Amino acid sequence: MFSRKTVTALALTAAIAVAFSARAQETEMSADTVIATVNGTEITLANVIAARMVLPEQYQTMPDAQLYDGLVNQLVQQELLKQTISEPDESLLTQLQNQERVLMAGAALERIADEAISETDLQSAYDARFAEFEPGREYHAAHILLESEEDAIAVIEELKGGADFATLAREKSTGPSGPNGGDLGWFGAGMMVAPFEEAVVAMEPNTFSQTPVQTQFGFHVIQLSETRLAEAPTLDEMRDELASDLQEAAISKAIEDLVANADVSLSEGIDPAALRMDQLLKN
Repeated sequence: MFSRKTVTALALTAAIAVAFSARAQETEMSADTVIATVNGTEITLANVIAARMVLPEQYQTMPDAQLYDGLVNQLVQQELLKQTISEPDESLLTQLQNQERVLMAGAALERIADEAISETDLQSAYDARFAEFEPGREYHAAHILLESEEDAIAVIEELKGGADFATLAREKSTGPSGPNGGDLGWFGAGMMVAPFEEAVVAMEPNTFSQTPVQTQFGFHVIQLSETRLAEAPTLDEMRDELASDLQEAAISKAIEDLVANADVSLSEGIDPAALRMDQLLKN
């Protein structure tokens, strides 16, 4: 037996595969523009737009003509099926009540979230986040990872003799950065295992380690190219994260206020197992 969600998905898939043979002449559009009439019941452009807005992402990118035909066909089929139910049973009526509650609550959450992310609010949140920002030092380094200390010492001797670090890394390193000349890019405190980081911090730029550095991965020969002070990320770089934080805080505050100011009473003595008494919704 298919669930209502499955039936809806199957109807949409079938509808998209069937193109309408005729399309009305272009007219001035409004939300009330009638798209189809089904046994006297009008389906409007607003209905089509609302149906499109809740589609999964893979449908949103379909060509407009194909998507339009599919949605209209789906709405027509749904209206025809709806008209076969003259008297909804208690289960359906209750689900309609719940669905209305979900949609209205969702709209309220969207409104709260939208109002929480003005440009002024984002700037204030950004300023507060980085008011006491102290730039840490970042390091640009490369390494050659070897399985034994003897191999690492041999590589160091080659470097002392003038060998090129990147060439040796490509030839000898067992680490994933080997093909890239051992380059690890820029990193800051806490991004590397402790022995490796400690060795890098103690080095001068444009030098390589004079002794192997052992970690759980093996033995490293490290080259430090340069260092710099880290810069605070820009507002644009932080925009999505800050917006999410503001929205979450605004929603939590709004719900707390609503609950605090509402007259809510929970009935006592209800057996939790009652939620499985499906027979109560059958008539």
